[in-house]
Amino acid sequence: MDSSPTPAAAAPMAAPAPPLEDCLRLLRGERDEQKLAGLLVAANVCRAGDAGAVRKVYDAVGPRFLRRLLNTGLGKVEGGKEEEREAYLRLALTVLAGLARVPEVAADEGVVSTVPLVAEVVSKSTDPAIIEECFELLSLIAIASEDGAYKFCEPGVIDMIFLQISSLPDGSKCIELAINLMRLLVHKLKFDNMSMENLQGMTSMVTCLARLFAVLHTAVKFDALHMLTTLLSQKESPLHDLLRSMPASIWESNIRVGITAILQNRVVSSEKLHALLLAECMMSILGEDWLSEDCKIQDTQNVLPVDKFVLLVLESARIEVAVLLNELAYLKYESSKTSQTDEAVCQKQRNLAILFSLIERIIKMISNASSGEGAPSQTIRESTIMQAITGLNETISLVLDFLQDAKDHGQWKGDDLLAAARIVGSYLAEAPYACKEKIRNLLEFIFSIEGQDESSPFYSICFMLPMLSQITMEADGRITLASFGGYRAVIDCLVKMTEQDGIDNGSMFLACDTIINFMSNRKGVNIPVDSCFIRLLKALVTWAGTTNASSVTMTASCLCAMLIDLTSEEFLLSCSDFDIKTLGSLSELIVRSLQQDVPDDEEQFNQKQIIVSGYRRWADRFPHVKNVVEQHVSV
Repeated sequence: MDSSPTPAAAAPMAAPAPPLEDCLRLLRGERDEQKLAGLLVAANVCRAGDAGAVRKVYDAVGPRFLRRLLNTGLGKVEGGKEEEREAYLRLALTVLAGLARVPEVAADEGVVSTVPLVAEVVSKSTDPAIIEECFELLSLIAIASEDGAYKFCEPGVIDMIFLQISSLPDGSKCIELAINLMRLLVHKLKFDNMSMENLQGMTSMVTCLARLFAVLHTAVKFDALHMLTTLLSQKESPLHDLLRSMPASIWESNIRVGITAILQNRVVSSEKLHALLLAECMMSILGEDWLSEDCKIQDTQNVLPVDKFVLLVLESARIEVAVLLNELAYLKYESSKTSQTDEAVCQKQRNLAILFSLIERIIKMISNASSGEGAPSQTIRESTIMQAITGLNETISLVLDFLQDAKDHGQWKGDDLLAAARIVGSYLAEAPYACKEKIRNLLEFIFSIEGQDESSPFYSICFMLPMLSQITMEADGRITLASFGGYRAVIDCLVKMTEQDGIDNGSMFLACDTIINFMSNRKGVNIPVDSCFIRLLKALVTWAGTTNASSVTMTASCLCAMLIDLTSEEFLLSCSDFDIKTLGSLSELIVRSLQQDVPDDEEQFNQKQIIVSGYRRWADRFPHVKNVVEQHVSV
């Protein structure tokens, strides 16, 4: 070959395919000159598109010679003239691209093994035609097989292919092909079974996409946004663990810059939703305080101050929530029911769930900032916190209006209603007396809400427990709970928790605190000793039997001591659901709590006082319990 470009490239597209046997004979030749001549002919054979002929060509030339030709073109093999290298490179890429158009060949290990070399060509070449051919070849290999796709994850390969992508001309064929390849890899690669080495390659993908998302202002920005949300929204991904372990990196700041640009500019609502989803993903991976951390980046002119960024994300989410709540209410209760409307409702419900999740994380971030529990790098001002709280109050009020609308239409089942109950519960956990009047009117309805797959209310009550455990310390809260027998729903919820695999102690404590608060001052409230009462006693004994933790022992025993003060041993044993074995377990629980030494824990000290004073009141009514206690402890 002389200094001319690839001869095959100059051949007219309509040229007839040359005799295959002549081509194969040259490719099987012993001398490089024969093989090179055969490759020139092979380019036309591949272009003809005969899969059988292409396979024969590949078998004849073999991957080893093609790799050597690539290495020569890259200047990695001694010998050969400088001016011939580009011609060798072009020829190798043209033939490989032609061969790879047959999926069977593209999936062959020999072709797959050329991926790192082709990636190196991309990183070093300045010729758009060569880069285009590389991206077309790489895409064909990635499509053809899983092995081909995962080859890109080897150390350094993604870096070579994509880190210079932002320097490609906007709107060029090269950048279009590069984005198509990246999109293909993002959707094809699965992280669950990846080695740590390959996952390192995927962090390079995230880094590259983050840069594109930050610096470009073309349609590629939205491509990068969509790919980032696909990569980062996968739940419990091993990639997330690796990203968390990385030192403070510019990629986090680039994503912040990109989100800012999307939310500050006039773009369609769907793209803003994607940007808000990405913000939620970042908070999920790196913690809620990511939103309010200082942003370190060289080009500071594009970085929004922390306070403004927090409010921008919150206000954008609030606007989208308000729009979606209105649209959902219309589609569910006013528009005619059609399959198209049903699909529209489902899509809006999914979008609403994303926004609710983001706002819940912002609530937690605001709580951290208010309490001083946030990261040291947080610089959010008190005025920003107050502004955020005002906005959150308004949004929660809208969510409660949405629930009121559902109540008015007799709708209590649906994941959107359950999600609404969850975000209300998250906010009221931090501000238990917010929207007080609306909550009083809606609490009974919220307790009735069921998710789409629930057969009875459970999660909606769980979501309210943090708020209930606080408001029942006041008379108004206890009255509200008593007004519709809500304490029974809390008891049912507590019992269900003990029947699940892996008891959630946090929720159990909240439910117990609520009932303890309720029973500590229950003037005017009659609590009949019925099956609900019996199930609660048994559930508390079961819970205490799962652990030796003093907090569980004391809380369960305290509530048991309060409950049995309402009845007698004789009555309990007369109930079909309560037997002597359960009474024995209850006796052992009381003994364990009385033996507990809690000098430094004020809450457990107070609980022990309740147990002791309660025991002295009802011991004579429970001779079996009294006998067991007197054998082990002096009261």
